[in-house]
Amino acid sequence: MSSPSSSASSTSETGRGVLYAVGAYFCWGLFPLYWKPLASVSALQILCHRIVWSAVFVALILLVRQHWAWLRPALQSPRRVGLFMASSLMLSANWLIYIWAVNDGRVVEASLGYFINPLVNVLLGRLFLGERLTRPQALAVLLAGLGVMWLTVRVGAVPWVALGLAASFGIYGLLRKKAPLASLEGLALETFLMLPVALAALGWFAVQGQGAFGHQGALTDGLLIGGGIVTAIPLLMFAAGARRLKLATMGLIQYIGPTMQLMLGVLLYHEPFDVARLVGFALIWSALLLYSGAGVMQVLGRRRAAGAA
Repeated sequence: MSSPSSSASSTSETGRGVLYAVGAYFCWGLFPLYWKPLASVSALQILCHRIVWSAVFVALILLVRQHWAWLRPALQSPRRVGLFMASSLMLSANWLIYIWAVNDGRVVEASLGYFINPLVNVLLGRLFLGERLTRPQALAVLLAGLGVMWLTVRVGAVPWVALGLAASFGIYGLLRKKAPLASLEGLALETFLMLPVALAALGWFAVQGQGAFGHQGALTDGLLIGGGIVTAIPLLMFAAGARRLKLATMGLIQYIGPTMQLMLGVLLYHEPFDVARLVGFALIWSALLLYSGAGVMQVLGRRRAAGAA
């Protein structure tokens, strides 16, 4: 039987975990507000700056913490380097699609991508990891598929932004399962691997006279540099929260981000959200409710079984 002090400590850790996780998803929910002022800069150039300044920021953290021992073994494993190169490409693709979508007036569609991402993860797990789908999970994936089909038919275009975001982030998570590293070390390795490409691209922009840094004012320069900070901090908060919380709790908290993005798209940026889109989103929200509810019931069932034992 656990002591009162250990129970209080566990409760305190859970409380901190919730604060970290909510903070991470709250930051991600506000991302459209950060990238919108950079609409005059091409999405590819913003991406390159995001990679460069993220690498600089995490390198400073590693330098302060004197935490470099993990890097040599990671680089000496060709399989791990290959997997992290692939994961960094998926993460870069996700960042590029999202930045472009925000500055092209597609915040609502981008939010859809993160709503369906958990269900894409379930589908990828079935296809590539041999994980069996429970009946509620299979029904949730089917409902989400119907929602995407409805939006495609009624809106008249495939929601490729949403599908691209969900697929790229889902594959990224799948690759990170194959080559696990902690959040800080993983982000560091990914950005270090992409750093030469990003620097070369920025050099090309500068030679072509298209470089934004130093030519569009202090605000643009500050936002480009700050992109590294706003990338790393939510990821570190997420990692801190994930270590302290159960997956079912994280699964419920994760909808804060896309919900905030949807509200920003509709209420602040006045993007279209007619009845057709509402029906499509409602089908996907129903799928998420079914998926999350089944997960919570599964956790409660395990607790009851453990209590009985």
